[in-house]
Amino acid sequence: MDTSELLKDAATRAARYLASLADRRVAPDAEAVAALARLRTPLPGTGTAPDAVLAELDEAASPATMAMAGPRFFGFVIGGAQPVTLAANALATAWDQNTAFHQVTPGTATLEDVALAWLRELLGLPEGVAAGFVSGATMANATALAAARHRVLADAGWDVEAEGLFGAPPVQVVVGAEVHPSVRKALGLLGMGKARVQEVEVDGQGRMRADRLPPLTPPAIVILQAGNVNTGAFDPFVEVVDRAHEAGAWVHVDGAFGMWAAVSPDLRRLTDGMARADSWSTDFHKWLNVPYDSGVAFTRDPAAHAAAMAVTAAYLPSASERAPSDYTPELSRRARGVEVWAALRALGRAGVVELVERNVRQAQRFAAGLHEAGFEVLNDVVLNQVLVSFGEPDRTRAVVAAVQEDGTCWCGPTVWQGRTAMRISVSSWATTDADVERCLEAMVRIGRAAA
Repeated sequence: MDTSELLKDAATRAARYLASLADRRVAPDAEAVAALARLRTPLPGTGTAPDAVLAELDEAASPATMAMAGPRFFGFVIGGAQPVTLAANALATAWDQNTAFHQVTPGTATLEDVALAWLRELLGLPEGVAAGFVSGATMANATALAAARHRVLADAGWDVEAEGLFGAPPVQVVVGAEVHPSVRKALGLLGMGKARVQEVEVDGQGRMRADRLPPLTPPAIVILQAGNVNTGAFDPFVEVVDRAHEAGAWVHVDGAFGMWAAVSPDLRRLTDGMARADSWSTDFHKWLNVPYDSGVAFTRDPAAHAAAMAVTAAYLPSASERAPSDYTPELSRRARGVEVWAALRALGRAGVVELVERNVRQAQRFAAGLHEAGFEVLNDVVLNQVLVSFGEPDRTRAVVAAVQEDGTCWCGPTVWQGRTAMRISVSSWATTDADVERCLEAMVRIGRAAA
């Protein structure tokens, strides 16, 4: 089978898989998972025909996948990839461009430049911010915080890229008590410590309390949150950013999914003051619904960003145009911006607004329906996250397990300020109002049966 026929076969199999998602159970059944054992074979001594490899891959693995690409997966802030982004991803994969330098890959580098300009406008970020496409919010946080580390230590007279952290002035890092684990991971990777950060008390929705912000002494970094991963709540940007900047601190915003509230006239108030920060991170495989993996780090200080990330060597092209690799941890990477460009080109501003507002409305419908059925909603549903308790912890855990086993939808458990809950995250272009009602019926039915 030649390359053209093999790709057609792959496209046929992919289309068949996607068509099945509307009706199949969300989690794979035990039989499908057990059948994965057929893949655990010794390394073959001789090769296998490509079409046979593709058939085996599809037949063994497709039934054992979680239907994250479908309309009824609410376990994480994940949206199935929009069709145009799948197609763009396939085309970009065929191009096989290592988008590190504009001179070497002008096509994909230009698409990324355009996508970044659109994103700055869409998210309401200041003119002149630097940005780099990365694998997701974890690496976006690490990239932005590397720029922050450079700037605050340079202002203190220390070249961290040259000298490392041995003997460097200690950096004061301040986070909310509900900071996402990916931020702690980024701080650990950067040598600033996961455990030595100062935590600020939060309110009942997980928002940092501005009145509990400690005195800040440079070099200092304050990390805020746009969208708590449990409640969807936003830190008070205006109050905290002003105080941090008065003290000479850098402010970073972890906006993995919550930054997208900035696109909506109805939700933008949640992000008031966010654009006054110094750096921001967000994902595209979350609410923009592009294929994994895709995120971005934005910084207000291009020089600090490039100082933390850029590399030079005699064999690398000189930079007459923006070099994408100057703003990312990776020198070698795929052209992640192609799918982002395709998503924004296909949706336009109005389409992005509609997607975000529809998912928020659907989350609010989940909350209202569960409340009307007698179950306790634990958070103010300001965005796309819903926390619901079905009673005692054991009962709630049993309901979550039963919902997962039922297969109508998939939600995960969480613990919110000491309360066991089921978390519903609504962030897919594919989720219809009919899907919400179907899933709501299953949740209520199972919740009542557990009484």
